[in-house]
Amino acid sequence: MKVILLKELRGKGGEGDVIDVAPGFANNYLFTQGYAIPATKGNLKQLEQRKHNIAKREENRIAAAEQLKAQLDGTKVKVDVQVGEEGQLFGSVTAQMIADAVQEATGTEIDRRRVELNRPIKVAGLHDVSISLYRDIKTVVKVQVGDVVEEPAEATEEAPAEEAAAEAQPEVEEAATEDAE
Repeated sequence: MKVILLKELRGKGGEGDVIDVAPGFANNYLFTQGYAIPATKGNLKQLEQRKHNIAKREENRIAAAEQLKAQLDGTKVKVDVQVGEEGQLFGSVTAQMIADAVQEATGTEIDRRRVELNRPIKVAGLHDVSISLYRDIKTVVKVQVGDVVEEPAEATEEAPAEEAAAEAQPEVEEAATEDAE
């Protein structure tokens, strides 16, 4: 079934594109969500009249995406998370966390669905994350994931006890060497 897209549909096309899709997909999703209209003779004629307006909007969107890419390219953001001793995270860094960190650092709002994480970030350090701004326009943001944070309370209580045991041990060894003489 041929339809005319009214909005960008990721992976299918942009506004004004005539695409061929399954009838069920068109009837159950595209038409009900306002993404498309049927490609009838009347609708195709209207599309020809609107092509100029669609082209202007497309140019504006591309220019805005290029400007945003220039602003974000190479930006370094920090995501604070709790990290264990070996650099392993307690959980993982999500696309929403990265989008929030970018907004906090630059003041630019990024949709979390545009953040492309190939696999979850579960290790502390510096990671390159790709953000899709518009169609083929992408930028890379460097994400610094947390510093090593020690366990609260328990680690601080155990450390003095271990130090006291280490201090007591040389005295025992000295006493043993004096007895042996």
